[in-house]
Amino acid sequence: MATPLLLEDLSVLTAATITAIDRGGIDPDTARRLHELGFDEGVDIELLHRAPFGGDPLAVRVGNMVVALRRSMARLIEIETAAVAAR
Repeated sequence: MATPLLLEDLSVLTAATITAIDRGGIDPDTARRLHELGFDEGVDIELLHRAPFGGDPLAVRVGNMVVALRRSMARLIEIETAAVAAR
């Protein structure tokens, strides 16, 4: 079985779909906040920008919103790109 692709690893300006979120890796309030911002399985997202030198935050488009997301949160979000889904 292949290693899942994480949001943290997505290339800039690449669209993807959320396949899973490791809610056990974060506190319940943060998990609820991610849900409120639209981070759920099946949602289309796009990585718009990374901070210089591999730092925080990442700018992610979720629906019609742009959300700044810490790299540690992006590590908990598994994704699938269109190219992977087509296989």
